[in-house]
Formats: sequence, structure tokens, C-alpha cells
Amino acid sequence: MYCSIITSPLHSIISCGPFLCYTNFPLLETLTLAMARLFVVFILVLIAISMLQIVVMASHGHGGHHYNDKRKYGPGSLKSYQCPSQCSRRCKRTQYHKPCMFFCQKCCNKCLCVPPGYYGNKAICPCYNNWKTQQGGPKCP
Repeated sequence: MYCSIITSPLHSIISCGPFLCYTNFPLLETLTLAMARLFVVFILVLIAISMLQIVVMASHGHGGHHYNDKRKYGPGSLKSYQCPSQCSRRCKRTQYHKPCMFFCQKCCNKCLCVPPGYYGNKAICPCYNNWKTQQGGPKCP
């Protein structure tokens, strides 16, 4: 019986009489290997980007907001008539709006300061940050 081998860039064909046998797919193997390498590089890039984002957020606070303007946010930066609007801004996103407004205005009238944002950032306003309840929890929202 006479057998012949026909090769092409896609595959090899072994022909033995009426039977054909396909073997070796070098191009397919090369493509699969290239795709696997590309996938690994893609995953490594995603990991690097997420690590960079974590570093930036850790060094700058919530997404890199800087509140260095003490005249706008620091102690004594408000007049007592400004407290309702600033507390309304501060308590806008809480589900406990009434208690938040009550304690925020109480703190604002004492400290003449309301921290920026909806939560956190209390270090900018030390009086607001350090006023505690009898149980030792934060008094100001």
C-alpha cells in the first residue's frame, strides 16, 4: 500500500489509499499559544492597574480628594446662619436625615465647621471630630 504525506501551513494530511488522516496542527497550536500569552498579559495589566488605584486611594483618601483649604472647611470657617445649609449638604445621602440634621447642626453651632463630603473627612474639623457621646462614640455625623 502506498501512503503519501501532504503538508500545508494549517495541517498535515496522511493519505493511505482511500483513508485520510489529519495530524499536526502547528498553526492552531501557535494561535492558541499566542492567545494564552495575550490573556496572561491582559490579566497582569488589570492587576497592575488595580494595584495602582489602591495606592492612589490609600495615599490621598477617598479617590484623591484634597481638602487643604482651611478657610472653607477648617475650624471657625462658618457663621452660625450657614449651619443649616452645610448640614443639609452633609446629611443629604443618609437614610437617617432627621437625626443627622439635628446632631450636625448642634455640632456646627458649637464648632462653626462642617467637614466636606457626605461622610468621613472629620480630621479637617477637630472640634467636630473630637466631640464624643457619653459612650465614647462620635457625636457629630
